[in-house]
Amino acid sequence: MPFRRSASAESPAENKLRPNNVATLSSGASQLRRSPGEVCFPGGKCEPCDADDVATALREAQEEVGLHPHQVEVVSRLVPYLLDRDTLITPVVGFIDHNFQAQPNPDEVKKVFLVPLEYFLHPHVYHQNHVIQSGHHFIIHCFEYTNPEDGVTYHIRGMTAKIAVFVALIILEKNPAFEVEFNLDDLISSSEESFLKLRKHATSKL
Repeated sequence: MPFRRSASAESPAENKLRPNNVATLSSGASQLRRSPGEVCFPGGKCEPCDADDVATALREAQEEVGLHPHQVEVVSRLVPYLLDRDTLITPVVGFIDHNFQAQPNPDEVKKVFLVPLEYFLHPHVYHQNHVIQSGHHFIIHCFEYTNPEDGVTYHIRGMTAKIAVFVALIILEKNPAFEVEFNLDDLISSSEESFLKLRKHATSKL
């Protein structure tokens, strides 16, 4: 089964010594074929030159937002997410150098902005949708975030929002102000269980 591996090497924190952990997000360029204008973490398809998911994450982050490998300390690979039947996304988490200045690739990225991780647990503007698919319950998180630097409001939803919430839960170790599909007492095991159920359902249709 061909998988597209997408990753977020710069996802959670500017620097692990700083108290204000932030997620680095980008808004896609309007000319992109896939999801133009969508807010997401840097990432993309695994290439033959990539040794593993971490290599894919680092390469894509450098290509999209100018984050060089020496500017990030990779600390974890999270449980993969099954985006569709043949698309597997493996989030890669790392701490980025607080001196990092984004240099977005204009062909792929319109804007790079930072969001405090705390916002993904206690947002100012938020709603969620509940979906039942093939007997499984899914929560679709939808955040509205206004960047204080330029006043632009971004809508963060779908897979990007789900990954951001999960990373915030792990790093901040706080309860969210809204319902989540994870077991807060055992985040990793519950995310693994969810992935295995979805994968079993996807492969049963092949």
